[in-house]
Amino acid sequence: MTFAANDVSAVICTLNSISSIEQCLASLKASGVGQIVVVDANSTDGTKEIAEQVADVVLTDPGTGLGNARNIGIASTTKPLILNMGSDNVLPVGQLQIMIDCLESEHLQGVSAQTKIAGDDYVSKGLNAWRTGRFVPGPAHVIGTPTLFDGDLLRAHPYDATRKFSDDSELCERWAKEFGATFAISNAYVEEIGKTSWSEVIIRCRMYGISDEEVFRIGRIQGWSVARQAKSLLHPAKADLVEPITRLSTKQAVVNAPFLVTFTALRYGFWAHRALRKTP
Repeated sequence: MTFAANDVSAVICTLNSISSIEQCLASLKASGVGQIVVVDANSTDGTKEIAEQVADVVLTDPGTGLGNARNIGIASTTKPLILNMGSDNVLPVGQLQIMIDCLESEHLQGVSAQTKIAGDDYVSKGLNAWRTGRFVPGPAHVIGTPTLFDGDLLRAHPYDATRKFSDDSELCERWAKEFGATFAISNAYVEEIGKTSWSEVIIRCRMYGISDEEVFRIGRIQGWSVARQAKSLLHPAKADLVEPITRLSTKQAVVNAPFLVTFTALRYGFWAHRALRKTP
């Protein structure tokens, strides 16, 4: 069966996303998405009001974590495919079909798109260098937002509602183990807006650090081997520093190395801070 954009339900989780939500939703409309579901965490800046003007369904997120918020939206979807979009993502026309074609032609259960940031400042260039080096098109063990999934499978086996940030990795690893699911990063791309300041970088690194701690702590409880624990501990350095550096040109690597080192250090710092708070 061949799918089109109208066969897609988009789920967008929001919290005070006024700077980007209108462009995000407008891009989904322009792309021909069949259903738009917004799950709002009681925004106070007008985000919900804009969503109510554009989205087909607007629901309330009780604020217990991203996994649960996504599940609330997923439960209301009706289309064969489900697209998880960030409220700061803008989807250029034609890119969704590239994701759909990749999902179908490669017989995948999930596919993601690359993210590009417009801007010539150091942070924008650093983030683009990080993304270029880290998120390479092709098969992937874990995919992150924006993601397009088999709708029936996601509705039947949604995110772990207890996960606050590490929802993507948990779902992909669980699906791979239980169903032999496969995933990939497609050649499609979305644009990210409003995330080009150091304060936004810190917010991103904090989110990743909390996710790292969550994954590592639960993995240890589940009986991870020493080798698996070591792999988890080394993951940020490998993904955010080593891989981007080795995949960039020499000039790009030199220019962006300070940014990548800082990014990696911040992520580890938030991981350590979270771990210390969790220590009895």
